[in-house]
Amino acid sequence: MTEHSLPELLAPAGGREQLEAAVLYGADAVYLGGSALSLRAKCQGFDGQALEEAVTFAHRSGVRVYYCLNALPFDKHLSLVEEQLERLPELGIDGLIAADPGVIYLARRLCPSIELHLSTQAHSVNAAAVEFWQDAGVRRINLARELDAKAMADLIRRFPSMDFEVFVHGAMCLSLSGHCLISAWVNQRPANLGLCTQPCRFEYRGLRLTVEEAVRHDGPFLEVSQGEDFSAVWAPMDLCLVRWMNDILAMGPAALKLEGRTKSGSYVAQVTDVYRTAMNLAANGQYADASGHSADTFVEELFHTASRPLCSGFFLPERRIEKKPEGFEARPVAARIVEPAPHGGWHIQVRSPWNSDNNAVILLPGMKRPALTAGSYTLENHRGEMTERLNPGTDGVLYCERDELRPGLYIRA
Repeated sequence: MTEHSLPELLAPAGGREQLEAAVLYGADAVYLGGSALSLRAKCQGFDGQALEEAVTFAHRSGVRVYYCLNALPFDKHLSLVEEQLERLPELGIDGLIAADPGVIYLARRLCPSIELHLSTQAHSVNAAAVEFWQDAGVRRINLARELDAKAMADLIRRFPSMDFEVFVHGAMCLSLSGHCLISAWVNQRPANLGLCTQPCRFEYRGLRLTVEEAVRHDGPFLEVSQGEDFSAVWAPMDLCLVRWMNDILAMGPAALKLEGRTKSGSYVAQVTDVYRTAMNLAANGQYADASGHSADTFVEELFHTASRPLCSGFFLPERRIEKKPEGFEARPVAARIVEPAPHGGWHIQVRSPWNSDNNAVILLPGMKRPALTAGSYTLENHRGEMTERLNPGTDGVLYCERDELRPGLYIRA
């Protein structure tokens, strides 16, 4: 990355809709995987013809595609690893994301033309590790989320010939760089093979923990008692670094990465839109500092997508927890626009209950949020009947006079 170029915005694409959302709302690149060994078995993924079509669609839109093979496979999985690696060059994949030394070794032998990117699973936190992976043929390294801003900046500055990407938004695992055994232990679904059931986010009760050191026998130095109500005691907050966009760009990373291959298309759209817009403003010197009003606006927008609290993770010396503005109510995405319908309407896929007497908001790229006021639009159900309510999981038609509507856009209501 040159000194004055803008980092790549790298967005997740767990399925076709997420891919289209990432492209429409401003991603420079997407990362995706197949149905196996990509650390996200629960997302739709891309195999066979679907993968070919995804790469063609992205490239036609000027968006790069990185393929995830970042599981930590056992010997019994290596034949499948080799099969996937051998196919990548013919697909035109722009990069391979891997974590396991064995997968990287096989990739250099079976698809040497594909650029190698090191996954966060490799837990890269020091200069010696960077030199090791550089010698191994890796071109880009995802810096571990356990690093703070200064440590990241120091590594980026020390290795100008290496590309680095920084996670700026999404889930924070309690385990070290995602190396978690809870799911494997609880229900034989190993996280490092992409099968994580996220038991850390389940709710538990009756937790009791007493820790006493063995030599001194001076009583417990840690006691935890959770109580009788169920609560998500193991689930940390989600990472959110949009507030520090000026500082992140000054560090000079090659890419800013958004977590979320198991997330919905509407999530990808909204988060990509926020970070794309913030990056563009910061690049032009128009983004306020971390305490400024514009940063507050971007964080507030992200609360519409958040299922857990947002925080600065390890980025700052002291963690900052974001607070929702007083009276804030998250509004869900009501529908996705699919294609034009007869008589000036738009076919829509309904994602949450939509009552026609509610004001709605069109989610336009560039953080533009024009209102669709009640009374200025009508709704039609899948039977062609005018209706006051559409229910999730159904199709419908939206009628309104708005020139900015187009396929792929989302609407909150």
